[in-house]
Amino acid sequence: MSLTGMSGNGKIRLFNDFLGPEIPIGNAVAYGSTAGGCHSFIGDFKLTGSIHDTDSGIVSVGKASGYARLLSSASANGDGLALGTEVSLSPALNGALVLEARVEMAALTARNVFIGFSSANADEAKEPATATTTTITKVVPCVGFLFDSQLTASTGWHMPYILASDTTQTSTNVVSSQTAVAAESDVLRIQVNPDGSAEWWINGKLEQTVGAGLAATPATLMAALVGVWSTTTTVGSLDVDFIEVTANRDWTR
Repeated sequence: MSLTGMSGNGKIRLFNDFLGPEIPIGNAVAYGSTAGGCHSFIGDFKLTGSIHDTDSGIVSVGKASGYARLLSSASANGDGLALGTEVSLSPALNGALVLEARVEMAALTARNVFIGFSSANADEAKEPATATTTTITKVVPCVGFLFDSQLTASTGWHMPYILASDTTQTSTNVVSSQTAVAAESDVLRIQVNPDGSAEWWINGKLEQTVGAGLAATPATLMAALVGVWSTTTTVGSLDVDFIEVTANRDWTR
């Protein structure tokens, strides 16, 4: 492995505060709209998912500090949308991957929220993991925070790490000490280190660490995601104050 000539642009930082101009996207007006899915770009992040559904989209919210509201779709279980990146981040090549977001839910029902790193982010974005009672089931390999109203601990923030060789994870083994509260914001921070270890922080408190072993090889590419999906035929929502993703640039040739 050799290096190209390095420069001062070695740090990658994507950030959106949502305090700026009106977000001109309700649903099907998103750029790139198609019958099967659509996408657009909101600041540094792309918006993927069921935006073609009339009850799904993103809007500005008039709250202190400025929030954007992600709305899932009532069309079907698993319909929703996500703000995130392309599948282009490797902890082995980009150094520590960090995703931090401040989020709030108006209610704690009828939604699946994922905030973290996923091995997929297609135009028709699906939730990286689903859940029932005490079982979290992998849709795609992922590591991050999960809130799912179908879990027994339905108000708890969970911290799954479900990799290529895994199928399910028991939710009671990865539930945090902090629960979500309707109409109150939480700051969630997930960090995946170059050796594959990971840290989960909630409101400044370290909630979980996992040692090396999260498949941190050069071939492991992940997308950073903040998303919400329906669990019933009811629209779920997630208010986002800010999203920040940081990594180092891969200087290998």
